[in-house]
Amino acid sequence: MSEDDRTRAMRSPGDGRPLPPRPGDGLRSGGAPAHRPPGGGPAAPTHRLPNHSGSQVPPEPPQPPKGGSRVYGRERSGGSPMRPLRSRGAERPPKGPRRRISGKAIGGIIAGLLVVLLVAGVGLFFWIDSRLTGIEGVLDEYPGRPADTPGTNWLLVGSDSRKGLTAAQRRKLATGRAAGQRTDSMMLLHIPEGSDKPTLVSLPRDSAVTIPGRGRDKLNSAYAYGGPKLLARTVESVTGVHVDHYMEIGFAGFVGIVDAVGGVEINVRAAVDDPKAGLKLKKGTQVLNGSQALGYVRTRKGGALPDFERTKRQRQFLSAVVKKAASPGVLINPFTSIPLAMSATDSVEVDSGTGAFNLLSLGLAMGDSPVTTVVPFGGNEVVAGGGSAVKWDREKALALFNALKEDKPVPKEVIDAG
Repeated sequence: MSEDDRTRAMRSPGDGRPLPPRPGDGLRSGGAPAHRPPGGGPAAPTHRLPNHSGSQVPPEPPQPPKGGSRVYGRERSGGSPMRPLRSRGAERPPKGPRRRISGKAIGGIIAGLLVVLLVAGVGLFFWIDSRLTGIEGVLDEYPGRPADTPGTNWLLVGSDSRKGLTAAQRRKLATGRAAGQRTDSMMLLHIPEGSDKPTLVSLPRDSAVTIPGRGRDKLNSAYAYGGPKLLARTVESVTGVHVDHYMEIGFAGFVGIVDAVGGVEINVRAAVDDPKAGLKLKKGTQVLNGSQALGYVRTRKGGALPDFERTKRQRQFLSAVVKKAASPGVLINPFTSIPLAMSATDSVEVDSGTGAFNLLSLGLAMGDSPVTTVVPFGGNEVVAGGGSAVKWDREKALALFNALKEDKPVPKEVIDAG
């Protein structure tokens, strides 16, 4: 081993003194590593070390800078010079004009929305139709039944059924605890085939009529004796009008429908205070909720003829609630249309031949501001089954029902009489 090698072996790596050069080491800078860095030539010297013989080595001439450089300690590819970083506040080049949506694209979006609404509407229609409760045999044929006539006739019945009401709800709505089920209101709606307005006729429940198989009695007794089937047959017999559709709703459904549409605006013609109906209303136009509306159509307060005033309020309310339910603001809004559909299908019963399409036509007809009247009165009559009943004015009643059978407008003098 040479003397230089022994000196290198004995030196500690960190004593700070330069190592004696080896033959062929070449030039290196002070503080530079003793060995060549990987991948490149020797680092540029900062000063020259004396050679072993002590003579000074002349410095090498400066070389032109190379294109390569280091970025974060690694070799950068390419030979172009590095660009300076742009500060955040530097101005960016202006953008080109924004691309506007074409009319064709807007038309496509609108068409897509219409398709979605159409599909949703069709789905809702079939869903409602599947939820309807049909009553079998209500409008079955029987000997002597009036023949079918132009236009469409509905028998609309409001029953005093407490089905679906809890004890607390019966107390709140003042419906009482009456057992069984009776008719509380009855109306005949005629929808003409032509452009004339529909006609809505109240049939007072205390009307004296001849019930098939039961003799002379009040009209609402027909429902008590034989349910919807006997009631529909009785109405057809005494009016001569062929009934095409039957719809019935109870107290619970009545309240639910009104609340589902957000209440109904009614012009209360006189202040009402009726504890039996749970009702206290001031005079004037106001929005009634479900419980108030139920009390409004049930109360017998006001007017010289309470039952006559009651039928007027029932027609007034029915027109208002159906018109509100058929309005675009309710039908298009899913937060009102879906609760309305659920409440209506849970509480409304129809004949087995009536579907959602028929109910839609009913709603449109009621929204057309129908002509409203009541069967003209002609005094009282004592009936064997229940005391005094309302007797119809035969001549005017025949003029009314004949107009409906012939699909003609009801004479004005008949309407005024009602």
